[in-house]
Amino acid sequence: MPMEINSLFPRSRPVIINPYRAEWVLEFQEVAHRLRQTLGDFAIRIDHIGSTSVPDLAAKDIVDIQVTIKDLAEEQVPKVLNEAGFQVRPDIRNDVFIGMEETSPELQKRYAREWPGHRRTHIHIRENGRFNQRFPLLFRDYLRASEVSRKGYQLIKQRLATLFPQSIDGYLYIKDPVMDLIYEAAEHWAAKINWQPDNDFV
Repeated sequence: MPMEINSLFPRSRPVIINPYRAEWVLEFQEVAHRLRQTLGDFAIRIDHIGSTSVPDLAAKDIVDIQVTIKDLAEEQVPKVLNEAGFQVRPDIRNDVFIGMEETSPELQKRYAREWPGHRRTHIHIRENGRFNQRFPLLFRDYLRASEVSRKGYQLIKQRLATLFPQSIDGYLYIKDPVMDLIYEAAEHWAAKINWQPDNDFV
């Protein structure tokens, strides 16, 4: 007898995909300006990334932000974030990408969350010029430009939320490699148009 798919993944938090909300941009700007005041010249750029940064794309109600810095070894960055009330998570140290070792310098990062009582925000701190710093910017800009990929990605997320309504692990188990596939198409698009990141950073 086939195994029930949800039995493979523990019940965690609900997975809810919301229709696109223009307010996400304003909510990004609020947090980004606080990050800019906190980090000053440590931050080369502060970008809205993830699905909430793509107009007309449904998303979980979580604002993702990328802070690009010169050197991940700079210890002042997590220190000043902590002092400003952001919740730094020292246990999260890398991203994952198919075909790359998790320990690769190209996937290393730092991570923080919103200050207590504020809206759910994921803050990814990555080193300038690394693969994982480029990935979310190109992924975002490609989805902004490609209606077919944007609508297809949205449909996949909505169907996964139906399959795994109570398990973020199950949702990500399939969504993450789908993102890697889309990124391959994004790389071809980037080469064709000589892509540079959108200039809507703080």
